[in-house]
Amino acid sequence: MRKMIFGLAAAMLMTSVSSFAQTPATAAPAAATAAKAGVYKTSETEIGTLLDDPAARVILNKHIPGMTDNPQVDMARSMTLKDVQQYSPDQLTDQVLAAVDADFAKLATSKK
Repeated sequence: MRKMIFGLAAAMLMTSVSSFAQTPATAAPAAATAAKAGVYKTSETEIGTLLDDPAARVILNKHIPGMTDNPQVDMARSMTLKDVQQYSPDQLTDQVLAAVDADFAKLATSKK
């Protein structure tokens, strides 16, 4: 069921992604710096960055089972988990995102 929900959300994303405003050029360097430092946030870090980090993938699999294995997840690589929340509010609740952020904070501490 979770895979189906995320798949539907990803499909909706594909039709909606073009309507999102582009991130200002100044935000990209900040996001890259945060990613290099291992500081991820569900409201700021692109899903693609999270998918490319094996430790972040473990956290995603812990809190959002099936997300990283979904063949449609690549359509959401340029979005944040917070962006995707509107398409799957039952699965990506504020509590789930807070738990993911808490584990990301622990991850950043362990990388130092």
